[in-house]
Amino acid sequence: MNLNAIQMILVVFVAFLAGMEGVLDEFHFHQPVISCTLIGLVTGDLVPCLILGGTLQMIALGWANVGAAVAPDAALAGVASAIILVLGGQGKAGVSSAIAIAVPLAVAGLLLTILARTVATAIVHIMDRYAEKGSFRGIETWHIIAICMQGIRIAIPAALILAVGAGPVRSLLSAMPTWLTEGLSIGGGMVVAVGYAMVINMMATAEVWPFFAIGFVLGTVKDLTLIGLGAIGVSMALIYLTLSKMGGSGKGNDNGGGSGSGDPLGDVIDNY
Repeated sequence: MNLNAIQMILVVFVAFLAGMEGVLDEFHFHQPVISCTLIGLVTGDLVPCLILGGTLQMIALGWANVGAAVAPDAALAGVASAIILVLGGQGKAGVSSAIAIAVPLAVAGLLLTILARTVATAIVHIMDRYAEKGSFRGIETWHIIAICMQGIRIAIPAALILAVGAGPVRSLLSAMPTWLTEGLSIGGGMVVAVGYAMVINMMATAEVWPFFAIGFVLGTVKDLTLIGLGAIGVSMALIYLTLSKMGGSGKGNDNGGGSGSGDPLGDVIDNY
């Protein structure tokens, strides 16, 4: 797909916002599911980009900065893969290839992240000097410069990919053999499972599992069967037992009139 000048400007702007949000973390434009969706909106290729963003988001769930280890750049992965998908013109069929290219780009993006953070260290010292002078305007100016630097960190690679054009990108994707694209698709699916498993492992507690089971049943089963209803019933029973142990201790409640009878739902109703 060939993009016009307005679409290219909007794509670069989305990339700029994604780079800034990697630090601000306020509107989550750096999350692949959002950045890919926005690029799909401005390019008119919404559905494939939405599928791509959702798949990359599952992978990015397992990316986290631990100590001195810096995770791959989710913002660059989402923006670069969405642009490659749009320029390739393969639609849904090109999602696996875009992911295969995006993950190495995300790892390579660590160099840009390290560079930006190194420059940010010097900016902090400049802001310290303005703070000694009591110049709030100087501090705010350099603060904005530092944030814009993070946006440029993603906008420049996005602009370079757009500058390459649809032709070379399409030729690159078409030149990939079938065994490679299918293998990358399988590998991408495994990475998604690993990322989701890491999140579940961090959240895995006796209190959370029943809610996970209920969400899994409601999210994956179109028509509720007896097995699904049974899973919901067991989960609700476990939640009720957990509340009974936490709330019903038999002690009186001076504020709400609840007696601590061992019936958590009854205690809640009595309190109201």
